[in-house]
Amino acid sequence: MVSSIVDRYQIESCQRTFSKGYSHFIRQTPLWKLPGKALGVDCAQVWLKLEHLQTGGSFKARGMLNRLLSNPIPVSGVIVASGGNAGIATAAAARELGVPCEVFVPEVSSPAKRARLAALGARVVVTGAAYFDALQACLARQQESGALLTHAYDQSEVLIGAGTLALEIEQQGGVPDAVLVSVGGGGLIGGVASWFGQRSRVVALEPERAPTLHSARAAGQPIDVAVSGIAADSLGAQRIGTLAWAATQAHVTDALLLSDESIRAAQLWLWKELKLAVEPAAALPLAALHSGRYVPQGDENVCLILCGANLDPASLN
Repeated sequence: MVSSIVDRYQIESCQRTFSKGYSHFIRQTPLWKLPGKALGVDCAQVWLKLEHLQTGGSFKARGMLNRLLSNPIPVSGVIVASGGNAGIATAAAARELGVPCEVFVPEVSSPAKRARLAALGARVVVTGAAYFDALQACLARQQESGALLTHAYDQSEVLIGAGTLALEIEQQGGVPDAVLVSVGGGGLIGGVASWFGQRSRVVALEPERAPTLHSARAAGQPIDVAVSGIAADSLGAQRIGTLAWAATQAHVTDALLLSDESIRAAQLWLWKELKLAVEPAAALPLAALHSGRYVPQGDENVCLILCGANLDPASLN
């Protein structure tokens, strides 16, 4: 993996590619601006970036399509290991381009995500207890098949694609004072931080039971960590990506941990109060505000990225 940080020119170029030929696939998702008090938060405004409405139900579509468009695709197609969302995005992009797709998912992946993968025409292989195990099986299979490997978070094309989300936020509303970002392997925060740099306070949020970035910072380098908990199917990477590590070292000061209880409470609040059905990984930004882990200034405009919606609707009851 390359360890350099992607740049703003690459992100702008990617967005132009999307807008010229793939605007039907990569949606411009809404930016919903609400007064802070509407969400029980003492700040000027809370911006909700409704990226859970993206093709495939998550921000991952941006990076996966960019990866496929940036490389020749062999007859064996594309292959990816994923907790679910990156696989869904890769399968959707592969179907858009008319190429085969094979997805390796761990046993922790949700049945709803597996069903979505199958509906998109992907060959689904369930193997291993966690994402790392699925990734090892995927890498072995890729050596056999020669398929184009799409990594869930640690390829430059993936971060560049994710960066278009941050560019879109700026085009829709300007530069927020702070942007709160869920972190698993780090593809999203790597792209967001690469776009905003120091112009916005980019805040990394992780579950206490999946602290890849937090643990890396304590160790001074990326390390393997045990992952579990409510958001493990989306934020279950065992190690922060090398690209995300570089980007966050350069641009991200705050890396905060959140309890499963606060994440679940925020997920249910978004559904009950705003009728936004999102998966646990997308609820971390609101959980950070409601739990007091992130306390904004009274005049701040804070952007929350609602990154995914691949969940079983029954789980919101």
